[in-house]
Amino acid sequence: MPINTSSSDEGVTGAAKFVTSAVGNTVGGLTRTVGGVAGAAGRGIGDTITGATGSLGKPVGDGLANALTGVENGACKVARGVEDAGQWKSGAKRI
Repeated sequence: MPINTSSSDEGVTGAAKFVTSAVGNTVGGLTRTVGGVAGAAGRGIGDTITGATGSLGKPVGDGLANALTGVENGACKVARGVEDAGQWKSGAKRI
């Protein structure tokens, strides 16, 4: 089922939009999940390092947490781009 029901979304174009939308949403969702897991793991491990070593390990724990949160944010942006491409959106700026 096409996302948009205008007459330009009938036939082959409608079918192509349906397929690319399904693939884009699937890949985007998986990418967002992997990024979320990496970010959560980084924050958890960072907190563990900081808790176990105190102020001595705080820079390492915080650095690890921040780096993997950055990976999470990047994966989220990639996922959004894949989903937009799957819906045939171009130059869409969402925040």
